[in-house]
Amino acid sequence: MTVTPADENLIGDDADTAAPTTSRWRRNENLVLGLVSVIAFLIFWESSAAFGWANPLFTSSPSRIVAAGYEMFADGSIWPDLAVSAEEFVLGYGLAVIVGVPLGILMGWYSRLNAVLDPFVNALYATPRIALMPLIIIWFGIDLSAKIAIIFLSTVFPILVNTMTGVRTIERDFIKVARSFGASDGQLFLTVALPSSVPNLLTGLRLGLGHALIGIVVGEMYGASAGIGFMMQTAGATFQTDKVMVGIIIIAAVGMGLTHVLKMIERKYDVWRPDHHG
Repeated sequence: MTVTPADENLIGDDADTAAPTTSRWRRNENLVLGLVSVIAFLIFWESSAAFGWANPLFTSSPSRIVAAGYEMFADGSIWPDLAVSAEEFVLGYGLAVIVGVPLGILMGWYSRLNAVLDPFVNALYATPRIALMPLIIIWFGIDLSAKIAIIFLSTVFPILVNTMTGVRTIERDFIKVARSFGASDGQLFLTVALPSSVPNLLTGLRLGLGHALIGIVVGEMYGASAGIGFMMQTAGATFQTDKVMVGIIIIAAVGMGLTHVLKMIERKYDVWRPDHHG
């Protein structure tokens, strides 16, 4: 079979058209597959409740959850709980950042300080936070300060440890170059140590975020009079599975959204990691 120049042009045009299509599919493949799997799961879940394969009292269903969520937002019953949980998160997480980042930098930079504090950090980091709840309630009661304390304790150690690791893993070549230019300890700390710790610091902030959300739910379930965790506990005790699922979805959505933001910031500074420099 002989291919004419016109046929060659058609083949070329088809190839040019196919290439962008394939490239677009590869770029969006994970997103499409993820959406398809989620949609398939929701259809199966809804069908299980509709056809009696599962008891909605225990599993609920997507349509019932949406209806319950709409009702809770429409009548305003969920807004006070959201406000309480948001306040606890901002104060607890913010305090963990204020304490964890500077302390992690200092422990990473000063070996003697690290030797003094490291046993306490390791012991508290390895202790389940829920084991501290009885003491926290004895010390702070069941008001806002107790929730801030459990969120702080849940969050500060991932931030501290990752920040400390970032400072302790500085490229020695950077230090040698800075010293060769006559940099003082202060200049070395500000121009080398701090920038080198940023990627690990951001990783610690992202990991601490998940711990903070866990701290909110645990603290409010253990002893509270308001908040998303309290709402979920109350709804679970009265078999209102729809409301429990609404609370879970809210916590998950907030966590995914904030984690995505931190990941975007983390990727921006990822080139500062030591393993990107040969």
